[in-house]
Amino acid sequence: MDLHILDHRLRVTSISKNGLVNFTHPLIKLIFLRNRTRCKFFSLTETPENYTVVLDEEGFKELRPSEHLKVESSIWLPLNVVSNGNASSSSQAVGVTKIAKSVIAPLAQQHVSVFMLSTYQTDFILVREKDLSIVITTLEEEFNIYKEVGGESVPMHGLDVSNGLQKNGKEAIQPTVHPVLIPQNQFCVMSLDPDTLPSIATTLIDVLFYSNSPKEDAQSPSSQDLDCIKFFSFSLIDGYISLVMDTEAQRQFPADLLFTSSSGELWRMVRIGGQPLGFDECGIVAQISQPLADSDISAYYISTFSFDHALVPEEDIVSVTDMLQHQRKEPATS
Repeated sequence: MDLHILDHRLRVTSISKNGLVNFTHPLIKLIFLRNRTRCKFFSLTETPENYTVVLDEEGFKELRPSEHLKVESSIWLPLNVVSNGNASSSSQAVGVTKIAKSVIAPLAQQHVSVFMLSTYQTDFILVREKDLSIVITTLEEEFNIYKEVGGESVPMHGLDVSNGLQKNGKEAIQPTVHPVLIPQNQFCVMSLDPDTLPSIATTLIDVLFYSNSPKEDAQSPSSQDLDCIKFFSFSLIDGYISLVMDTEAQRQFPADLLFTSSSGELWRMVRIGGQPLGFDECGIVAQISQPLADSDISAYYISTFSFDHALVPEEDIVSVTDMLQHQRKEPATS
């Protein structure tokens, strides 16, 4: 299999809910007028706490400094696994599950923090630029690794990395097993022809900027009685659009423009974290993706500025809940 280091240098940011009004114009520009921003990698995810915006350096120029804007200090690089030229696997499972053992687990063992962004089309594994040498050294036995530079794929090797695993000589720290929340929403993972994006502009603006959360007052992820959760994700990456929304939001869009897999599968969410997770802890994605991979259960995985979110097929939510309860000393919420 091949692992590609894509030609994007990304920033991970957060916009506060009450500060969104200060960023409405640049966000609309990034979504609908991409030819005017030269931004090639843009993702916006709304959660009950905030809006997470992941974007390349060209897009980042559009966001002016503000007390309502938090910026993670690192430059992040997106990795993408391809098999036979396509993002695929011999496993029937899709999403982060198919790369859990080959990518996620080895990086966690080497104390490399990852930020995941699953889309309708593929899965992006974001790693800090400063960790790239360790990433290459860790994964080069399993993958042919290429760095995309100006449209060309340049082979990468860890041979010139002096003891790339040196910072990992210490004993692995047992990762914190974070609490999970399983809201009742049913979610769809969908796509859209970019040419039809103007046709849903008013609906998309309304859902992103004007709709109210089903439980707007339930801000705490530890709320045991949180039935539904506000979650909407829009990504426009290298010309491909991906949308993740619950069925209530989906009903606001024209049915003939959005498309999903032929099975039209519905997904349920596992939200990870009782308190904001931060960016330095390693192994958070692995502790969710590993047991799913062991059971060959598909999962999309979307990290945000505060919490992580896995989407699993609705038909598997009971077994996933049991699995996560068994993994934790105290029962997970359901």
